[in-house]
Amino acid sequence: MMKNEVQGNLFIVAAPSGGGKTSLVRHLVDELDGIEISISHTTRPQRPGETDGVDYFFIDVPTYEEMIQNNAFVEHAEVFGKHYGTAKTQIAERIEAGIDVVLDIDWQGAKQIKQLFDDAVGIFIIPPSIDALNQRLSDRKQDNQAVIKDRMKKAQNELSHYKEFDYLIVNDNFEIAARQLASIVIAHRLKIQRQAKQQQKLLSFLLSSK
Repeated sequence: MMKNEVQGNLFIVAAPSGGGKTSLVRHLVDELDGIEISISHTTRPQRPGETDGVDYFFIDVPTYEEMIQNNAFVEHAEVFGKHYGTAKTQIAERIEAGIDVVLDIDWQGAKQIKQLFDDAVGIFIIPPSIDALNQRLSDRKQDNQAVIKDRMKKAQNELSHYKEFDYLIVNDNFEIAARQLASIVIAHRLKIQRQAKQQQKLLSFLLSSK
């Protein structure tokens, strides 16, 4: 990818398990141009309906550990006994090409990303209630009740990290939450620092016209 004078923005979208962040992120990139999802690597099993290289890069533990040794990740974390990581190439090349990148990760990964990219925009998604979160986890029909109970317990710990983010969206109505997420992205694209470069020729013409 060629380097662009105006670099892309980096957006971090996090939520407790069952918060609905993945659906919102996919909808975002379908609706807006110039933004792409950073695909994470994971050692967890591939779920029905998931595609390798689209939802995740599914790898084994030795490969994951080798990538850590080679300093290939910008962030990595263990979640529910499985490993996740974001490769450096998934971010740097796109941002330099002027493409916005959105990360669908947990709060641990978000914290690591923020340390490396201090201008990254953090967005936290929360459910409208504990009952709604429990229902969403149950509706997946991928985990037994013991696993769901454990996820619910950990979800409350995850929710306590909301203050570490820049924006908070309540995912009660999907369409409203999707519009709010898109609005955050659009607003950051219109910030003065970015637009001053993007619209340099227009601004120069407007200011020099008599």
